[in-house]
Amino acid sequence: MNQRWLNILGLALVAVIGIAFMILTPRFAELDTVLELTVYMVMAVLALSLALIWGYGGILCFGQSAFFGLGAYAYAIAMFNIGESTVPVLLAIILPAAFAALLGYFMFYGRISDVYLGVITLTVTLILFNAINSTAGPEFHIGTARLGGFNGIPGIPPLNWPGDRTAAVDLEGMFYLAAGSVLVTYFGLRLLLASRFGRIIVGIRENERRAELLGYDPRAYKLATFTIGGALAGFAGCLFANWGSFVSPTIFGLSQSAQIIIWVIVGGRGTLIGPIVGCIGIQWLSTALGANQPTGTDWWAKIFANAPLILGVILIAFVLLVPKGLVPTLGDLGGWLLGLRGRRGAERERFEPEAAE
Repeated sequence: MNQRWLNILGLALVAVIGIAFMILTPRFAELDTVLELTVYMVMAVLALSLALIWGYGGILCFGQSAFFGLGAYAYAIAMFNIGESTVPVLLAIILPAAFAALLGYFMFYGRISDVYLGVITLTVTLILFNAINSTAGPEFHIGTARLGGFNGIPGIPPLNWPGDRTAAVDLEGMFYLAAGSVLVTYFGLRLLLASRFGRIIVGIRENERRAELLGYDPRAYKLATFTIGGALAGFAGCLFANWGSFVSPTIFGLSQSAQIIIWVIVGGRGTLIGPIVGCIGIQWLSTALGANQPTGTDWWAKIFANAPLILGVILIAFVLLVPKGLVPTLGDLGGWLLGLRGRRGAERERFEPEAAE
């Protein structure tokens, strides 16, 4: 079986598993489980946005949470002022995309190196965090929406079906929307990466100077990739604001930015399914460690009670032992097993005729 058929088989498998998961989960899972899985799906869209920017575009962005937070706040503020979710959803995508395009223009056309690009995106995230955190007074409002400062914006109205503000999306519908968004984003990015544009951005990631000598403008392609990633992160922020009906400045925090990068590293940079697996796996592990803390005064109970410390140790060990990421490592292992099986089959075919003679 050649590589093309393996890719087709993998896409078909992802489609079948994803559709089955989306249809069957609300029917068999409890309500709190559906709610928890919904936020996993929302964050998976966010992980895919960085998978495109960093994994395929080669742009190390420490500020993906900036676009995520902008999308959430844009939706919340517009929803309070408009009351119908069609325009707020569009704003939650367009505003982060425009901000990413503006920021990316100055970074890429200014020929800033990768290290400083990461520092700039991180600084922008901190600026947004401190700016939103300082808007607690009643004078800080946009229309009828009060920004709330460190208290955040509670009671955000839910999504509704386009054109009908009375038809709100319920919890089950929110799960379908989040899971469907993951599938559409995944297959949409696969189509994008299989196109001429996708091959060019991967070529720029591998050797930017060679791509430039071939006549391509790396700055324009990086800017387009950065903008698409910002739009996807903004859409994920819109879904997150709907999931919790609340948004606060912590959405811009350093911990949120670090988590997105860890999802991609653990799942596997340079893949799309890897960040999804890393995102869901780490979120599930964080939830499990937080929910199953033992009681007692012995040293083991005290250590286990510090869930962030345990999670950090696990992640460090995972990155050191599996530096390529989970999905690429499993792929290499599967390829090695298939190759070993093929070699053994060839050896049997070579020796069996000799034995028959």
